[in-house]
Amino acid sequence: MVDKILQQLTYHSDDPLIFSTSLFLFLFLGFTLVYFLLEKKMTARLLFVTAFSYYFYYKSSGFYFFLLAVVTVSDYFLAKGIYACRGERGEESGETSQLGRGRGRFLLVLSLLVDLGLLGYFKYTNFFGKMIADCIGSNFQPFDIFLPVGISFFTFQSLSYTIDIYRGQLKPVNSFLDYAFYVSFFPQLVAGPIVRARDFLPQIRRVPRVTNEMMARGVWFVSVGLIKKCVISDYISLNFVDRVFEDPSLYSGVENLLGIYGYTLQIYCDFSGYSDMAIGIALLLGFTFPQNFNTPYISASVSEFWHRWHMSFSTWIRDYIYISLGGNRKGKIRTYVNLFVTMLIGGLWHGANLNFVVWGAMHGAALACHKFLRTEVLHHDKHYLSHGIKRFMAILLTFHFVCFTFIFFRNVSFDKSLLMIQQMLFNMHWELLPGVVSGYTYVMLLILLGYISHFIPRVWKEKPIAILQKGGLVLECLALVAVIYLVIQTKSSTIQPFIYFQF
Repeated sequence: MVDKILQQLTYHSDDPLIFSTSLFLFLFLGFTLVYFLLEKKMTARLLFVTAFSYYFYYKSSGFYFFLLAVVTVSDYFLAKGIYACRGERGEESGETSQLGRGRGRFLLVLSLLVDLGLLGYFKYTNFFGKMIADCIGSNFQPFDIFLPVGISFFTFQSLSYTIDIYRGQLKPVNSFLDYAFYVSFFPQLVAGPIVRARDFLPQIRRVPRVTNEMMARGVWFVSVGLIKKCVISDYISLNFVDRVFEDPSLYSGVENLLGIYGYTLQIYCDFSGYSDMAIGIALLLGFTFPQNFNTPYISASVSEFWHRWHMSFSTWIRDYIYISLGGNRKGKIRTYVNLFVTMLIGGLWHGANLNFVVWGAMHGAALACHKFLRTEVLHHDKHYLSHGIKRFMAILLTFHFVCFTFIFFRNVSFDKSLLMIQQMLFNMHWELLPGVVSGYTYVMLLILLGYISHFIPRVWKEKPIAILQKGGLVLECLALVAVIYLVIQTKSSTIQPFIYFQF
């Protein structure tokens, strides 16, 4: 019995701890009990949550949790040094001595080297090594490097802290425990959303108060996230999408097209499902996270899409990459170049593969083209909204552009991406559509249901939350039990990790 318990509590690379597993449910129930018993004991509660967060990361990524500690320790003390370099007089007057600025800049660069150095080693060593080897005509043997889960998220989150302090937009926390709590807080640790220090740090020292509305909203977000991930995303992935992308040549053009539509829904349900669960779990613990997805497939332009898709990431690269490159302050041509380069870097952040670079480049070019068309050709301001048939056509065009770029995002090679496009251009066979739909009835119904639910007005989504709030704890528990039962009936026998765990 003891051996079985220890086996469950030990890290296994083929069985990571994720929100949709039964083990997490049992651990979270025990965690919540202790958490609220420590409600009035601030230090003990912060220590307990931080320890649990490190254990959660250990169960997700093994002993690489020490990287989380390295980033936390280095940025905590470097941020202190950066703030000290500003000087009290300089902070009040808005001026800092030349020497202080130089030291502060050096410490910021050191923070960048530590965080991006770790990210670069684990994520890009083999990528750039192969590129260099190809350039010099050498045979490159990839290093056996394991990519720690969530390293892209917690390094970006910690970097925003040191950069904000360097810019004078934030003061460092006095308690190392507070900072360790912020960086490691388990709901958003491995796949976001990327929570800014200025938004989260003020919440840490508050006594957790979970209102009836927070409880109802938290249960709703967790329930919706579980359905998105385990019922929709995993099912259509295993039973159709993965098969098509595995070998596009075995399927007609219409099947490839449906596979692309399926993946476009799958990645949304998978990633937004994780974000929903993270936001919901945080609410159940008395914390609020920013919204990360806002029905992105109703966007009428690529610019609007990035205001709705992975919002914590898009605002991060805007504030720390686009603005750092000069934003729109260096002239029109430079603005378009900055947009393109920012998305190029954003594509590379998603993965050490040329496919991701191409995906980022396509989005960067589309953003630049849309900005040029909006400002120079149509002379619309940034608040302009189209209506009627014009908006409908714009949404349709934007959606299919996003679908097209996902061909390169999902495939591991250009050959497969080009093969899918070739199948849709020269081997469509629309006459096979009825047979495909009847052969994959449940998959097609889930895809249809997923897209229909995406277009439900936001005000309608508030009604179930109000019902849960009115029904109280009993109805909320019954709703969760019903969703868990549904997940058990539909889930696969093997764990399906979240797509963004690999980024």
